[in-house]
Amino acid sequence: MTEIPLEKLVGVYIKMRTKKELLEGEAKQIDNQMREVKVAINDRMRETGLDSIRTAAGTAYRTVKTTYAPSDWGLMYQFILDHNMPELLEKRLHQGNVKKYLEENPEDVPPGLNSTMEYSVTVKGVKNAG
Repeated sequence: MTEIPLEKLVGVYIKMRTKKELLEGEAKQIDNQMREVKVAINDRMRETGLDSIRTAAGTAYRTVKTTYAPSDWGLMYQFILDHNMPELLEKRLHQGNVKKYLEENPEDVPPGLNSTMEYSVTVKGVKNAG
């Protein structure tokens, strides 16, 4: 079995990426059109006072999603500390800050900290290459 030359693999990858970008562009157009239709459905349901409607084509529902965000993170952190409510925060580490801390403090690794490393390959095309 012969190996495929790297030049050919890179070329195939670039062609596939280009095709994917074209398809993503089309998908974005469809997403925008779908958003417009959702707005129209929402407006019509709001005007008629409906939260759901069943039609021969399908069913539409209106739901309310509430999100919360502090206007002052310092005050929010103090509130969380004062009320002992760490559950108001999501469980996730800031990757850049952890990396910086570990680089500056290689002997002080937080207990239970796991890390995973993986290589990634970046492919860039040559201008005017077919």
